[in-house]
Amino acid sequence: MKVYLVQHGIPKHEEEDPRRPLSSQGMEEVKRMAEHLSKAGVRVTDIYHSGKLRARETAEILAERLGPDQLDEVEGLKPLDDPALWAERLANLSSDTMLVGHLPHLQKLSSLLLTGDPDKRIISFRQGGVVCMEKDTEGWVIKWVINPDIV
Repeated sequence: MKVYLVQHGIPKHEEEDPRRPLSSQGMEEVKRMAEHLSKAGVRVTDIYHSGKLRARETAEILAERLGPDQLDEVEGLKPLDDPALWAERLANLSSDTMLVGHLPHLQKLSSLLLTGDPDKRIISFRQGGVVCMEKDTEGWVIKWVINPDIV
């Protein structure tokens, strides 16, 4: 089972729009990333997002190219949410899943899955970037990390 952790794309500044939708650069980068993932054969059954506008827009762009069975807003993916909630949920999932969220939550979740310590920084996330992790018989491992600068 694979999980794809996605930090939302670059949003507009709060002064420009307090709702913080994706900026034009953020939209363009997420579209490029979605196209790259699709061409690379990435398939997910579910895409879940935090419900914040920038995460929802990122998830919707990814869903257009990846065609998941389900695209939903869920609890537990906001910036300050406890990563243990999703660590538990992922332990019970068997299908490839994409989570679109925020820092520091994604940072803490990845660290918790990989080391058991949510405060040990392991991965450097970038807005619009994707971290692919896979669960095998020994636990979670990093398969790859890709940022918009590369695609």
